[in-house]
Amino acid sequence: MLQDWENREEDKQMMLREKQAELLVTTGDSPSAEVVERAKLLAAELGVLYAPRRGISVAKLIAAHRVRQALVLVQGGVRLIGPEQSPMIFHPSMGFIRAKRVLKGEADPMLTAARLAPGDTVLDCTAGLGTDSLLFSIGTGSSGQVTAVESSFPVYALIKDGMRHYRSGNAAVDRAFSDIDVRYGHHLDYLRSLPNRSVDIIYFDPMFRDPLLDSSAIGPLRGLANPDALNEESIAHAKRVARKTIVLKEKRGSGEFARLGFRVEQRGTTKTVYGVIDIDSGI
Repeated sequence: MLQDWENREEDKQMMLREKQAELLVTTGDSPSAEVVERAKLLAAELGVLYAPRRGISVAKLIAAHRVRQALVLVQGGVRLIGPEQSPMIFHPSMGFIRAKRVLKGEADPMLTAARLAPGDTVLDCTAGLGTDSLLFSIGTGSSGQVTAVESSFPVYALIKDGMRHYRSGNAAVDRAFSDIDVRYGHHLDYLRSLPNRSVDIIYFDPMFRDPLLDSSAIGPLRGLANPDALNEESIAHAKRVARKTIVLKEKRGSGEFARLGFRVEQRGTTKTVYGVIDIDSGI
């Protein structure tokens, strides 16, 4: 038992060192006191360095502190900046348009495939920039819950602050973002920890395994996202945990649906389609 505890502590310390080498938190030029306090609190929460700007460029801060990226907080927004990538700004992109349609009562193919209902619990295993989590959060409403798991620490840090502080001009969208529970880690580890039949809907979007290259909004995310294909163990645990449906988003014609046992929802001529595994909630 002592050996197991020591191994866990070593793992925690190694993860902390990796985080600290990955990222620092800073602000834009001439930040308000509110933004400075927000940056300090976020850095403490993430377990990474807070570096005040003091007229220093972000590039020089990154070099001076020997980290890979900087999370830059500004009033109502946040961006992730690194020397070898384009700045990544937290923004729902097309998700904002989809969200407004759902708020008007229009159907969304993803929510339809999932058979989402108000009050459902949803686990988004591949959060990315949180666009799909936003749609689920709007659809399930204040009586439900969406948990979004992200395996890239810089992306996790970006969406954790972004979902709290991004202001879209639409109160319902902002509230839906802030209601999402963002977790850092690999989805398989998280699935293993969950009890049987404890989540209504489980969602996978392994978008960077075989990405659609014409989406400029997510271009900067490509170098940070996990490119691995889903494995059978993830699906096995999802079948154990889910009560209603498991949904997989993939390119039209993908062999992943057949490999992993999903029934394909072939609708329209869109480049992406949804596969579904229906779970008997009576089991």
